[in-house]
Amino acid sequence: MNRVASIGLWAGPAAFTLLWLLVPETYISPKAPAVLALGAWMIIWWITEAVPIPVTAFLPLIGFPMMGVMKIGQAAAPYANPVIFLFMGGFIIALALEKHRLHERIALNLIRLTGTSGNGIILGFSLATALLSMWISNTATAMMMLPIATSVTNLIIRSDSQGGRAKTQQEKNFATGLMLTVGYAASLGGMATLIGTPPNVVFAGLLNDMFQIKISFAEWFIVGFPVAALLVLANYFTVTRLLFPNRLPKIEGSAQLIQSKLAELGPMRKSEKLVLVIFALTALLWMTQQPLNNLLETDFLNDTTIAMLGGLLMFAVPVSFTKGEFILTWKDTEKMAWGILFLFGGGLCLAEGLSTGGIIQAIGQWIGGQSHYSAWLVLTLIVISVSLSEVMSNVALVNVFVPVVFGIAQVMQVNPILLGLPVTLGASIALMSPIATPPNAIVFSSGHIRIQDMVKAGFLLNIISVIIIWAVSVTVMEWYW
Repeated sequence: MNRVASIGLWAGPAAFTLLWLLVPETYISPKAPAVLALGAWMIIWWITEAVPIPVTAFLPLIGFPMMGVMKIGQAAAPYANPVIFLFMGGFIIALALEKHRLHERIALNLIRLTGTSGNGIILGFSLATALLSMWISNTATAMMMLPIATSVTNLIIRSDSQGGRAKTQQEKNFATGLMLTVGYAASLGGMATLIGTPPNVVFAGLLNDMFQIKISFAEWFIVGFPVAALLVLANYFTVTRLLFPNRLPKIEGSAQLIQSKLAELGPMRKSEKLVLVIFALTALLWMTQQPLNNLLETDFLNDTTIAMLGGLLMFAVPVSFTKGEFILTWKDTEKMAWGILFLFGGGLCLAEGLSTGGIIQAIGQWIGGQSHYSAWLVLTLIVISVSLSEVMSNVALVNVFVPVVFGIAQVMQVNPILLGLPVTLGASIALMSPIATPPNAIVFSSGHIRIQDMVKAGFLLNIISVIIIWAVSVTVMEWYW
């Protein structure tokens, strides 16, 4: 255990004890001291990662009933929120994509289409990474793309007495630019869809719990996709044209490498075709659920039922009926990120406690009384969100910050989406350091990125990202909602 985690392990309970004992019951409400105390404990453990982040999410399930904030049934309910099952279905579909290597085939074919010049390769990797990240976790996407990117980079790397390094400045820039683009695109692509990254799903769950407003897959896509597309393109042009221009012509051997990896995959197998059909069906239902519900005069189809239907089909559709082989088996779920699902539940339970204790309302009334809804308030909240995402988990940030933002929206009597969604999108912008988000750490481990390069690129892209999210928020988002 590192020093920060060791300090956090003791600091969390200590902060809990002090706040619970010292904050008077007349402060906001009788339940507020207990909620504030437990919230401080959770935030400290989340920031320092003193224990695994999902484990921290169990604290309100134990603490709130024990301290009389809510009964166990009320505390346990958020852990079975429909949004959690939405993400579970998405996880299962992603497992099938990865198990049968369909995601790799899609990525390689997309890279092949964009050309084999220095910038063409980087563009191909950027688009392929962002596209995959829309459906599977950013960490899994970065892990899958890194070996392919490393293989391409090695084609132009020459060895010297100090080990493998780029021979010319242009080649160094290519290696740095490619790795940065892969890491950043893995984070940015997930902003496009409701299931693309955990903060999106947490936001949807909080919105439904606190306001009974359901944001559908298609509604998210209308805002999320333009933001993600603009950010991915801004990432590509900033890295390749401004910060690390490589000006490399067609790279000898890169086309052969990509072709050899495709040949290694062989022709599309029956299992891949089945995964592709189910995946396409799920995406189509997500996009057309409302017209279908209207046509069938029902409300059965929603994002959660569609995701779980897609996940169920992955277990129920046989690849070979006679051999008893199916697309997925239960053993495959060992690779699923179960901890993320518990993390969602803990965040939703904490938000419920903050609301029950009157804390969200009190903060909202204070900030709402000091200001009014404006484009500048939206910009301020986005800047805060982007800044905090560099030092804490984006899921933890959304769990803690979005309920407060919702409280502000309540006081101002504006649609909570107009304040909460920009903050949620900003939480996915963590581009300045290797420890800010797993994709950054994964590409940094390649050895082709200096820490100062990531800080420089990340700082500039953070500014560009804030401007893009803000511009879409005060135009498309205000028009739509």
